[in-house]
Amino acid sequence: MPVLAQGDQYIFCQNLEDVAEFVGLQGSGHTPLPAAALMTKWIKVLRAAERYVRQLPSDRLDERAIDNRDRSLRLLSHHIFRVAEAFLETAIDGVEYRTNNANITPEDGTCTAAEEIAEYGDGIVERLEHWWSQLKDKSCRQPVQTFYGTPPMHQLFERSTWHSAQHTRQLMAVLDRCGIEPQGRLTAEDLAGLPLPEGLWE
Repeated sequence: MPVLAQGDQYIFCQNLEDVAEFVGLQGSGHTPLPAAALMTKWIKVLRAAERYVRQLPSDRLDERAIDNRDRSLRLLSHHIFRVAEAFLETAIDGVEYRTNNANITPEDGTCTAAEEIAEYGDGIVERLEHWWSQLKDKSCRQPVQTFYGTPPMHQLFERSTWHSAQHTRQLMAVLDRCGIEPQGRLTAEDLAGLPLPEGLWE
């Protein structure tokens, strides 16, 4: 968990604006997208992830996505959709958002095949679309419970969107590494406006 400390003061580095204020800057320079735009991008990202998961060779799902991190392609693929599921648990059920919420792994014997992971993802996308269609205040200014306070939902919404996007970019890189052209490759325009890390594996 990234933490920034100065003297006896500290801050969880979960939001760029909070970090900028903590170090005495006038904002981070990032302008968050409206919630409706985030929703459009998140669905596009998750649908792309479904396609890419289905392209993964079944005999390679237990391989590491990257050598220096102990996470298999199976768990990386599941995690992309689990990020959205964890968001929904907070947005709908009021579950306090913690970093490990999005890291819950599939139950034993589930999501062992690419198609099964993609079907799990499809169910999450449907739930996300239903939540959005029923949401009355689509500004997402309503507070949510997190381990670092009660920020507006929009902050967690944006974080969850770029989190899924970052890992979906990684799946594209894995397919490239396998010599497989990603079906419907996400473009820079698709991801524009999201505060993604510069590095692919950060």
